[in-house]
Amino acid sequence: MAFTKRRMVQALATGLVALAALSSTAVMAQTYPSKPIKLIVPFPAGGTTDIVARIVAQRMSETMGQPVVVDNKGGAGGAIGADLVAKAAPDGYTLLMHNISFPLSYVAQSLANRSPFNAETDFAGVSIAVYVPFVLTANPAVPAKDLRELANLLRTNKSLQYNYGSTGPGTAVHVLGEAFKRDAKVEMEHVPFKGAAPLKQELLSGRLQIGGDQLSSSLAEIRNGSLRAIATTASKRIASLPDVPTVRELGFASLELEGWNGVFAPAKTPKDIIERLHKEIASAVRNPEVMKRLADLGADPVGSTPAEQDAMLRRQMDQFRSVIRDMKLD
Repeated sequence: MAFTKRRMVQALATGLVALAALSSTAVMAQTYPSKPIKLIVPFPAGGTTDIVARIVAQRMSETMGQPVVVDNKGGAGGAIGADLVAKAAPDGYTLLMHNISFPLSYVAQSLANRSPFNAETDFAGVSIAVYVPFVLTANPAVPAKDLRELANLLRTNKSLQYNYGSTGPGTAVHVLGEAFKRDAKVEMEHVPFKGAAPLKQELLSGRLQIGGDQLSSSLAEIRNGSLRAIATTASKRIASLPDVPTVRELGFASLELEGWNGVFAPAKTPKDIIERLHKEIASAVRNPEVMKRLADLGADPVGSTPAEQDAMLRRQMDQFRSVIRDMKLD
């Protein structure tokens, strides 16, 4: 009898603790946000992810009643900033705005046993904010009008020493560049940078021959002729650059990759807070003024559900895992 009573007391105590935790979570969700929210961008200022983050954060600040502050934490292909969020308190006050490089760089780093986090378990998807087409670019001095011509140029001129830049090991341009080298059977040297802005400067200077990023990072330069778009990795041609062929059209279907910018929270963030953030992001990107600013970047508003964001991350990791493993990326 004493044993039974003791078990009953223990069960009651456990239930009370669980109830208190649920109540605390409910109260936190109801009062959220009660202080500024930090939106970490894991790249330097000036790139697409940074610009999109600032546009969305400004609108969210207006509608949520608290500042949403963009904090740039570049380095290691986005891993430094992502790790800060992975290890942050799961209370909705530290978020991550990442892009297409997230699944690719994570796979590369995890295969090399040097990722400081697990992208599949340490984050909760909030929303794909926008789709932004990914464009491969070249300095105009490169005598190739598109990716197919670049392949032919490098195959027939073995003495050419071309460099291509990326925003870090395992990021989108690095993976695409190595896939291009493999499929075209050509050689180029990879040069990593800490973000899209310094990469673009080297590309504009001519010290770097080939690069690429989401469209908004280079749209102005493509239009004024200081950079040349040699392919888009999207599944169809971009409305703002209708003359630029897709990688599939040019014979490089394995390079097809949809670009996006999305928000993640630390794992175990309460579902009520995730849902609040999702609704705020979806509302922000559909605001007419925000939509106009995004359109100027070549970005399409999305505002996906958290489940769709998680599915996108896993789908693109699966798409390139075997490719990255075979390449043995640095």
